[in-house]
Amino acid sequence: MLTDLYPCAAARYRALPVVGPLVDGFEQHLEAQGYRRGSRRLMIRALRPIARCLQQHGYQDLTEISIEALGTCAPADSQADRVRCGTVHALQRYLRQAGLPCITPAVTPTVTTALLAAYARFLADVRGLVPSTVGDHVDTAKAFLAQLGEAPTPARLAAVTTQDIEAFMRARGPQVGRGTLQHIASQLRGFLCFLALRGFLDAALAEAVDTPRLYRGERLPRSLPWSTVQAFLQAIDCRTAKGRRDYAMFSLIATYGLRACEVVALTLDDIDWRAAQLRIAQRKTGQLLQLPLTDAIGDVLVDYLREARPPLPFRQLFLRQRAPAGVLKPTAVGEAFQYWRARSGLAIPFQGPHCLRHAYAVHLLRCGTPVKTIGDLLGHHSAESTCVYLRLAVEDLREVPLALPAEVGP
Repeated sequence: MLTDLYPCAAARYRALPVVGPLVDGFEQHLEAQGYRRGSRRLMIRALRPIARCLQQHGYQDLTEISIEALGTCAPADSQADRVRCGTVHALQRYLRQAGLPCITPAVTPTVTTALLAAYARFLADVRGLVPSTVGDHVDTAKAFLAQLGEAPTPARLAAVTTQDIEAFMRARGPQVGRGTLQHIASQLRGFLCFLALRGFLDAALAEAVDTPRLYRGERLPRSLPWSTVQAFLQAIDCRTAKGRRDYAMFSLIATYGLRACEVVALTLDDIDWRAAQLRIAQRKTGQLLQLPLTDAIGDVLVDYLREARPPLPFRQLFLRQRAPAGVLKPTAVGEAFQYWRARSGLAIPFQGPHCLRHAYAVHLLRCGTPVKTIGDLLGHHSAESTCVYLRLAVEDLREVPLALPAEVGP
């Protein structure tokens, strides 16, 4: 409670202009989000300059401001006053969650946002793409429209030329690899086809998108020796809550070949303890995969749930260990991998945890698991995606040498 943090000054904070009426609720929100006592004291104290800032902008009451207007009270340099900047963001989250009577500014959709929204609906409803893929396609379309330099009115879209397309691809080329550029070309071609269906431009323009050549098998999956994977897991410090959580996440990836997004999407309901099964919603195929819950993974999860998982009202299995409380994003798995990779001292040349998934596939292959089974476990659409791992098992060829042909006499 506020009186516990500031026994003598609680009344002064409640009397602050504009933000005073929400101080008590904000303090309780911070506590529920896992902020420690010292952090809560600093953030409540930071409300004073925020209140002065709002007054200087002419606001007198909470109902007069918008959540976005609070952003003007954050320092331009977030490192100069990290507490105040963090308090502004926390206050914005609190206002959104609490649904307090703040003004929500009317947003007038622009020609660009309306077009991109229509394209997103087309991708989801007609092409049936998953939200993450829809986001990638829309991002490429947005970048292309920005490259045009004008609002995408019917007249401007009708004037799109092959030079506009080539300029966009040339600008993106130095920024990404050929594999990524190939995806961008495909996404741009899809957007141009959408515009052609709507009658904005000629369908022949979509064929003008030049796709960079990428040879099959040119890029091998990033994999680690299985001994390095085991050493990496052993290097994680399980004496801390963060270490227990990260050890559980990476053990799941190394044991089942999961993607980072599949790990963070796991919920408590996906673990069937009685049947010893783990349910995985595969991201790319959309299928539900039932995997056996091994004793080793079961013990790791039990240790995490008992000793490290924060007692918060979320059904997701893995949660943030630091305030603000909440669920993890897939990028957090990558950040955790880089953290333990640096501390392990191992020669791991890869930046992301996907190499553990590839190592799992190669390990199964060397254990004699059929390629079809590996593909099903990894959630591959076709056998071609799985067969690339055959090239990673080059060392196995040494075990099957062919006899040299005998010399044939005259």
